[in-house]
Amino acid sequence: MLSPERLQVLDPLILDLNRVSADVILPLFRAEHGLEDKGGDAGFDPVTMADRGAEAAIRQRLAEVFPEHGVIGEEYGEDRPEQEFVWVLDPVDGTRAFIAGLPVWTTLISLRWLGEPVLSTIGQPYLGEVFVGSPTGSRLVRGGESRPLRVRSCFGLSEATIASTDPAAYFETDERAAWEKVRAAARLTRLGCDAYAYAMVAAGCIDLVVESRACKCWDIEAAVPLLAGAGGVVTDWNGQPIGRKGGQIAIAGDRSCLEEALPLLEPAAD
Repeated sequence: MLSPERLQVLDPLILDLNRVSADVILPLFRAEHGLEDKGGDAGFDPVTMADRGAEAAIRQRLAEVFPEHGVIGEEYGEDRPEQEFVWVLDPVDGTRAFIAGLPVWTTLISLRWLGEPVLSTIGQPYLGEVFVGSPTGSRLVRGGESRPLRVRSCFGLSEATIASTDPAAYFETDERAAWEKVRAAARLTRLGCDAYAYAMVAAGCIDLVVESRACKCWDIEAAVPLLAGAGGVVTDWNGQPIGRKGGQIAIAGDRSCLEEALPLLEPAAD
């Protein structure tokens, strides 16, 4: 694991990257944002000036302070992805929420060290929130103040609040059947929160998030350090650590809840 001393040096930088990104995004939220559809025949896949401008701004800032670091981003691809330190970026996760004016989109920034995510933030600048995490601990930074984050206990799906972004849009047929079994066993289900739901698991408000094989690394890696520091767990649908390319993901506050969900997801697990 990267030493706490080195993480402490990087912590102010990742908060600064959130500020740099927010400076680009916020003037475009609930305003003219230059919507484009990059999906073509594959279906609607929106991108805005906020997505592209924020990622460009983050990359520029990183080039100023750590030009030797690699970067992987949704909008501008890979730059030296095998470096010791690699930043993984999704400047506007939840672009559909963004263009609908809903404040559940987030900025996802994570840092890999030797291929493993070790530091991350999930930022929601319209609400003034940055959820910061590493294996040494997680916290919410808001209004100049900071408070620790901790998952809550949940001993089974019958007690659980669960979430997923959009099963009808993103789950393939086998995944949807598995998801419906989990949903039927859960107490409460919420949809459409994208990665903001990950932060709510770390904050002790949601118990389980399940997402599909359509997820890319920039969609999910920010969850790993954040949940580790808050006492939660992030796995694939087989209960294994997630890989570097993304894929199916289960994010849980309490391992007991995850262990009940995994057998229901297993028939569709990759």
